[in-house]
Amino acid sequence: MGPSDDVLTSIEICAGAGGQAIGLHQAGFKHLALVEIDPHAAQTLEDNIGALGEWSWERDYCDVISGDVNNFAPIAGGGRESDLEKAQKYLGKPLAKGKLHLLAGGVPCPPFSHAGKQLGKDDERDLFPRILELADELRPEAVMIENVRGIKDAKFEEYRTYIEARLQGGWATHPVTGIVEDFEGLGYEVCEWDVLEASDFGVPQLRPRAVLVAIRKDVLGDLKFVWPTATGSPVSVFRALEESMDLRYAPYLKMDGDISLLAKKRLDKWKEKAQEAEKKKDLGIAPTLVGGSKKHGGADLGPSRAKAAWRDLGVTGVGVANSHEDSVRKQSQDRDLFRETGPMLTVEQAAIIQGFPSNWKFSGGKTAQYRQVGNAFPPPVAAAVGKAIADVLHAAHERDRVKKERGGVLPGQVASALTDSADDLQGAHV
Repeated sequence: MGPSDDVLTSIEICAGAGGQAIGLHQAGFKHLALVEIDPHAAQTLEDNIGALGEWSWERDYCDVISGDVNNFAPIAGGGRESDLEKAQKYLGKPLAKGKLHLLAGGVPCPPFSHAGKQLGKDDERDLFPRILELADELRPEAVMIENVRGIKDAKFEEYRTYIEARLQGGWATHPVTGIVEDFEGLGYEVCEWDVLEASDFGVPQLRPRAVLVAIRKDVLGDLKFVWPTATGSPVSVFRALEESMDLRYAPYLKMDGDISLLAKKRLDKWKEKAQEAEKKKDLGIAPTLVGGSKKHGGADLGPSRAKAAWRDLGVTGVGVANSHEDSVRKQSQDRDLFRETGPMLTVEQAAIIQGFPSNWKFSGGKTAQYRQVGNAFPPPVAAAVGKAIADVLHAAHERDRVKKERGGVLPGQVASALTDSADDLQGAHV
């Protein structure tokens, strides 16, 4: 097998448990590498790629790299071999500069999160510099960077200007030296850097994420990147979790005596509160899931304000329940399901709230699994952005193919030459 412009390749750093990878995969990208430092999340990627039929391409050609992205070497050089081993089977040779279609990454959010100290560039976890280095090294056709909404705050305007200048050129203050420089840029056009709300894309959660999309200028040419728009009505927590809640309470409803009565009472109460919440301002949508970090205690559904919002949805947010099977085996129903304040969510239900497909499984203990879910980029949002990028790249490849076939006509003539292919371009939203 050899590379083809019909196959859009990607490399993703800070891949986590695969939220962004799933979305980009659904958008048509094939992953050459997924880089993740957390061993549990890396194992999640390995296990799902190994088990799911729709990931057979990645099973053959994708390197899941468990390690620090600062040590990641996608291209050989400086005495180091490339970390891409499986990818070479598809490419037929080592990956070369300019031959990757998309570099993506959900770089760590704590430096810019409203829940943290917002140290920005002064936070050691800031990996914007690293993804810019990789963009320089790889020169992919497109770059996609995801972060929390906080990166768009006014206090980070100078840093955002620097990042944009590094990509497309222009004047900016260097974050280390403090000197204003005229940066040459890496040949990209920053097409969009804006906030998308997950609930606008079918995710039953209020989760605003800032996404930067840059496309190489020689690729973009006279084409236009179209930012994704809302895909439909928001999905409520009730609609998202009703089936799984019925499943969790079912074993106890079948029992005799008081436990069956209590199970019915608690399930009915959850349904009543969750349905009642649909009539309120937030339409019964969940607050933002918070993954937390290893420095803090066990998993829960967020700070006090988030817990109060979950309480209005009939859910106890002080922890995460055992899985449906473990709850029955460990007889932990009093903790997990029968609290007066409502049931706790399982990891599987948190994954539904985050927009993961039902067949995606998580590695590690319960807390490690929940953190993977809580820190993820919702797959439906990643899919929407990925589709918008893919549309432009496919249209650019078609444009260049026609130009080559017609002997290298001028850019103004390309548009005329493509008149017969208008339907294809319209389908690409360009």
